[in-house]
Amino acid sequence: MAKIVYAGSTATSYANAAQALTRLAELPVSAQQTRRVCQAVGAERVAERDTAVARYRGLPLTQRKAVPAGVTAPAVAVVGVDGGRLQIFERPAAGTAATEPAEPEVIDDDVVVPEVEDSAAKRSHWREDKIGLLLAMTSDVSAVDPCPEVPASFVNPRWIPELVTELHRRGAVPRDAATTTAPEPATAAPESPKWQPPEVQTKHLVATRRPWEQFGPLVAEQAWSLGFYGASRRAFVGDGAETNWTLWRQSFSSFVPILDFIHALTYVFHAALAGRPFAAGWSIYERWIGWVWRGEVDRVIAELAQRQVALAPPPADAKPTHPAAVVSRALGYLQRHKERMRYATYRQQGLPIVSSYVESAVKQFNYRVKGTEKFWRESGAEEMLQLRADVLSDGDPMAAFWQRRQAGATGQARYRVAA
Repeated sequence: MAKIVYAGSTATSYANAAQALTRLAELPVSAQQTRRVCQAVGAERVAERDTAVARYRGLPLTQRKAVPAGVTAPAVAVVGVDGGRLQIFERPAAGTAATEPAEPEVIDDDVVVPEVEDSAAKRSHWREDKIGLLLAMTSDVSAVDPCPEVPASFVNPRWIPELVTELHRRGAVPRDAATTTAPEPATAAPESPKWQPPEVQTKHLVATRRPWEQFGPLVAEQAWSLGFYGASRRAFVGDGAETNWTLWRQSFSSFVPILDFIHALTYVFHAALAGRPFAAGWSIYERWIGWVWRGEVDRVIAELAQRQVALAPPPADAKPTHPAAVVSRALGYLQRHKERMRYATYRQQGLPIVSSYVESAVKQFNYRVKGTEKFWRESGAEEMLQLRADVLSDGDPMAAFWQRRQAGATGQARYRVAA
């Protein structure tokens, strides 16, 4: 059973998992059998998780912010959250009008939907899953900023436009303006000090399809069980989504809040180039991103405010790419998050300044659950997200689960009393 669950949660589909089990493990099972086993075990793990969260929430507040007995707090505790995407298909309840496309052929929790001419109908199935990443890290604390000059990669006129374009393609940031192809640098950029981010020791993940108000306690319980609230250095890293910072305020307000540097960079880049030729805008971007890197965000805000006055308010029917709209959006973004952009201080404290760790984790979940022709039902999605989190976490949580399961087995079949 353990092999079936592992294959079902690591292959791209139950069909591929069954094929791998048959060929590699000489375990002839069907895709349907693989699905049923994963659903049953996944439901058990979800129930265990929910019980642990309920137990945690029942503790006094002082205990919820303490280190559990027998647990050693890490040197650096980092929490990051983000959202992924997957498609959900649910049959309408009996007696209600169908609001979904025609019933698809069910293969397993992943289903194939017949061709629908209206692309909006296809998009209507996309939903958000929530991913939480908890990292135990190690790093040195410095008396001064160990890397005061912005790394050359962040002022490379060839790479930065490509980075911003890629983030747009993934939908990670709003599409503010078209990016002009940049010329090659006239001279090679001088070597700048290399920033050494904290080193990851262990990682643990949680994932759910449930609302954000339920997701927060899931992450908090996992952080508590790992001793994160007792770490001497604690950080919460995320992009600018308000859901991230609501979760931080509710469950991790004692953690240093850090806005992902890359997301800040994209807003600065677009604002610098808004209404300007690339060469002129790039020189302003270099100045602004250097200030942001050093945590001098107020200087950027001041120049952005001047730029906003010079451009005048955008007309009512202005597109999002209008220079005044781009500048206004960037100005608001930096003003909202400036207290989370003290990057020089974070580097001095040995804390991370990017959310790439959790963004990479989202991709690992997407590998199993996301696909244009891959659909899930809510229960199946929740079960698979939990199994996927177990597989991706260090410490082999499933090994401990199988031991608990075996210890709790009685060897007796359960029967229901006939009505």
